[in-house]
Amino acid sequence: MSASAATARRSARKAKGDGHLRRAEILEAAERIFVAEGYEGATIRKIADEVGVSSTALYMHFPDKGCILLEICERTLRQLLERNSEIAGKPLDAVVRVKMMLEAYMRWGLEHPNAYQLVYAAPRPLSAGLWPEDTVDLSTQCYEIFSGVVREIAASGRLRTGTADSAAQALWMSCHGVVALLAARPNFGWCDHQALMQVTLDGLLHGLVVD
Repeated sequence: MSASAATARRSARKAKGDGHLRRAEILEAAERIFVAEGYEGATIRKIADEVGVSSTALYMHFPDKGCILLEICERTLRQLLERNSEIAGKPLDAVVRVKMMLEAYMRWGLEHPNAYQLVYAAPRPLSAGLWPEDTVDLSTQCYEIFSGVVREIAASGRLRTGTADSAAQALWMSCHGVVALLAARPNFGWCDHQALMQVTLDGLLHGLVVD
């Protein structure tokens, strides 16, 4: 690297600021780099440069990139768990709650495509190690809360076909496909995203649930 380039990089670095805000910046930058370059292609230096801090400063927040990836995944799962828990507890018909959960899931994925891809669309890098038990539990809880409401529909005899588990999984997989394709093919001539979500949900639920 030339001396002028090194000087420019140093001058672009940010002054020390609020630790919480800086940590959030690191996570957002890492999301983008992990998706663009893959886990193996991402380095602490690249993430630090994206944020505008030194590698040394970044290490004050995270000991390695595996910890960054883990925090992104845990944060994503906690947000989804909170939404599912809130909706599941509403005094509404089970079909209405399932529709609300799926819509919230798709909307969140479209608003946070990088985090969504890391958690639900990209294979976990082997070099990053296994998810801790607590993280696996978060993922399981997200699904169990959703599938629990689908079981309410099945218990009332309103499923046209399949079991509670197969219906819950088919609903989730179908909505995942909407988010994944919209994120992966942004230049395709898609219809309005809200309209696509509503058509998907109406088609799925009318096909699975007896009125």
